[in-house]
Order: sequence, then C-alpha cells, then structure tokens
Amino acid sequence: MDIKKNFTGHLSTINAHKAEVMRLCFKLGLYRQGLMHDMSKYSPYEFLNGVKYYDGHKSPNNVERRITGKSTAWLHHKGRNRHHFEYWTDYGERPGDSMKGIKMPVKYVAEMFCDRVAASKTYNKENYNDSFPFDYFMKNRSHYMIHPDTERLLGKMLLMLKLYGEEDTLRYIRDRIIKNGDNY
Repeated sequence: MDIKKNFTGHLSTINAHKAEVMRLCFKLGLYRQGLMHDMSKYSPYEFLNGVKYYDGHKSPNNVERRITGKSTAWLHHKGRNRHHFEYWTDYGERPGDSMKGIKMPVKYVAEMFCDRVAASKTYNKENYNDSFPFDYFMKNRSHYMIHPDTERLLGKMLLMLKLYGEEDTLRYIRDRIIKNGDNY
C-alpha cells in the first residue's frame, strides 16, 4: 500500500464528491446541507479507514467490507449523516416488532438524491450518464430497509433524472417537492 498515494487519492475523491453534492444542494436551496454534507468523512475514524482501503475505483467502505466482513467507517458514517436512509431505522411501535425504515424528512431525501448523483459522477467520471443513479438504485433496492414512501420519492427523483436530465429534475425537486415539505 502506497500511503501517500492512498492519502491524496482518498482526499481528492472525498473533496470532489463533497463539491458536487454542494453544487447540487445549492441548486435546491439546501445551503446548510450542502456545506455540512459528509463532514464525518474527514474525522480520523472514517478518513484513516478510507486511506487504508482506498483503491481509486470504488468506495473504500466496499473494499473494507469485502476484506473484513464489515465496514467500521460506514457504521460510523451512517449513524451521523441523516441523508442516509440507514440512519432512519428503528424498532416498530410494539414490543417485539422488528426493525423498519422510518419516513425521512424531504430535505434529507433531496440530499440523498444529490449524494447518489455525486457518487455516480465521482466514481464513473467521464463515463457517467444520468441513468447511472437510477440503475444502481433499482439493482440494489430489494435489500434496502427503507420506508416505502421514502423509497418511492427517491425512486421518482432518480427516474426523473434518467428521463429528463439534471436541470429539469433539480428544478422540479426544488419547486415542487421541497416546497411541498414532508407531505409526500
């Protein structure tokens, strides 16, 4: 492992991803979320694991998970960042109920949309197209523990991106979804 290469590569990846999420969030009027997005990735706990498992082609969390069976950086990250549906899980209302997804506030669903678009752009670089985030969502959603309403809203946003492109989708999210609030 080349520590210097991994350090600069991982830092560059985080910074590029964060800059793209910020750009997208700002277009939605989510200024605070754009500025604060993924700040925990700079914490030693997440950053050092990112450097250790960096390979330049996929999330270090996936590499760590493949090698060790879990990603301690991801476990730390998802518990501190409300734009991840995994943050929004809890037990049901009655004793003995199993875990379930909780309906997310719309501003975090919108940030999750931005996060997924930015991740697709960051990892696919010049090969990216607007269908990538939707296709990834569809391929993996069967194992998500996500509230059905949140899943539908995220799926709608990602499908709109695929069909109508970034600018029209961002305008729709800003003017129709975010303005409507949590009544989705």
